[in-house]
Amino acid sequence: MSPVREYRWTVRPAVEGIDAQAAVKKLADELGVSPVLTEILVSRGIDTFQKARAYFRPALEDLVDPFLMDGMRTAVDRILRALRAGEHLVVYGDYDVDGTDGTAMVWAFLKSVGATVDSIIPERLKDGYGLSQAGVDRAHALGATLIVSVDCGITAVDQIAYAGTLGIDVVVCDHHEPGESLPPAVAVLDPLKPGCPYPFKHLCGCGVGYKLVQALASEDEIRARRGDAIDQQLFQYLQYVTLATTADIVSLSGENRTLVKLGLELINFDPLPGIRALTETSGLTRGRISSGQIVFVLAPRINAVGRLGDAGRAVELLTADSYERALELARIMEDENLQRRKIDEETFAQAQEIVEQLLQGDNDSAIVLHQEQWHPGVIGIVASRLVERYYRPTILMTTVDGVAKGSARSVSGFNIFEALKRCEDKIIQFGGHKYAAGLTVEVERVDEFAKAFKEVADELLTEELRTPEIRIDAEVALSELTPKFVRVLGQFAPFGPDNMRPVFATRNVEVLGTPRIVGKNHLRFKVRSNGHVLDAIGFNLGGLIGRVQPGRRVDVAFSLDEGEYAGETVPQLKIRDIKAL
Repeated sequence: MSPVREYRWTVRPAVEGIDAQAAVKKLADELGVSPVLTEILVSRGIDTFQKARAYFRPALEDLVDPFLMDGMRTAVDRILRALRAGEHLVVYGDYDVDGTDGTAMVWAFLKSVGATVDSIIPERLKDGYGLSQAGVDRAHALGATLIVSVDCGITAVDQIAYAGTLGIDVVVCDHHEPGESLPPAVAVLDPLKPGCPYPFKHLCGCGVGYKLVQALASEDEIRARRGDAIDQQLFQYLQYVTLATTADIVSLSGENRTLVKLGLELINFDPLPGIRALTETSGLTRGRISSGQIVFVLAPRINAVGRLGDAGRAVELLTADSYERALELARIMEDENLQRRKIDEETFAQAQEIVEQLLQGDNDSAIVLHQEQWHPGVIGIVASRLVERYYRPTILMTTVDGVAKGSARSVSGFNIFEALKRCEDKIIQFGGHKYAAGLTVEVERVDEFAKAFKEVADELLTEELRTPEIRIDAEVALSELTPKFVRVLGQFAPFGPDNMRPVFATRNVEVLGTPRIVGKNHLRFKVRSNGHVLDAIGFNLGGLIGRVQPGRRVDVAFSLDEGEYAGETVPQLKIRDIKAL
């Protein structure tokens, strides 16, 4: 049973100002929906009917002109020149979902317009992350004169300079933060590049690759090769972008929301052969696949082949023309995901045992563990699980080729990338984001690094940040939670960063009947207020059963889902936390 955790509830302030309040009323009237929901929309920047239209009914016309991205014209011209001359191209991507999806998409597009093109995905255990010298050598051995990198390359200054000495040009498609200097590539496509005017800054690597494909597809020379089929091709490619955007946990606002909402429709109702095979072997029901299921069901299966072996098989699956071949590859992914989960469970049990021995009450602000035998393909997953259990920034490291390689995961509000930056004199190299990073440390300096990192955590983690937060979008009465309310709320999907599933709170409700634990530690009960009764379920919250004794008054924090009763759709509370009164 998971430990019972205390949360701090933070209720979103009501929108302030005459203009904002007027926008809520006007939008509620125009949309014909609850003011509670329209206030949530306004708080998320959806404050006009036109913005609401784009939010609820996004269209391809909403996408940003790809040529606004700095370097796009140069990138397109270089690829066109390669196509005319019959040059050999290589698409080089990372081994995670973002990299493999982006590689599959760019490779498939270039192949469809007549390019001589190969793909390279580095092996996690052998090559490490990103565009490496060994990877450049592989491209050179294939006869490549142009590499298009996807989801990597922005910090590969030396590697791209090396490619130049071999007569290989590079076009970079990346979304990570640049280093102090840009690589000497023919073109660098990255919305985060200093001075890039592209207005949307949150594309994933595959998303940047899609903008390159979109730009190429607008060229008369390319359209002449594919005719009208090119528009349908671009539309189908939204499936790649949807998998990558969702799995990479980037913002689901703006352009990403358009890409993902349209792409999810295709995944559900007109999937590519590889994606169809993947969803079927994973047991998902087409027509009901959500962004959450991509994150927790599909993405781990794509990642598994890269964690335990050759991620190039993910590219083969995603580009398969034959459903039968796709099904073979999807079954391999299913098997390797089962192996990955077994290794994951063993590593988590070992790490948890060490943590229990090392943690001194609540004194340690961070967890840093190093075991030379841990599998490098699962330490990121296990680090995330430790964060979930102990709510501390966590770094897990293993030994690869004589150095300690690690994955870092963080808690809300603690920028682990910046924390690592403050310890960089004790690190060989590192890179990543606010909440996830990778690093390499000399084995003999692991203890020194761990001490320094924990000191930074002690300094930066305030008492508030040490307690997990539940952000409440609105306080509501049970009577407001009508079937229409839930239906409209469902149209807020797909959910993810910057468009999280709204969380509500209801105060002083009565626990009805006898609460019980069902399934694997799930808490089920009913609540009543002013004659209104609703079902509630708290997944993995069996430890809270003591707070919901029959007749007790409680406050509940929850999201909303649709349940069924007597053949009718009814609201169901998905409990996030309970406070006994």
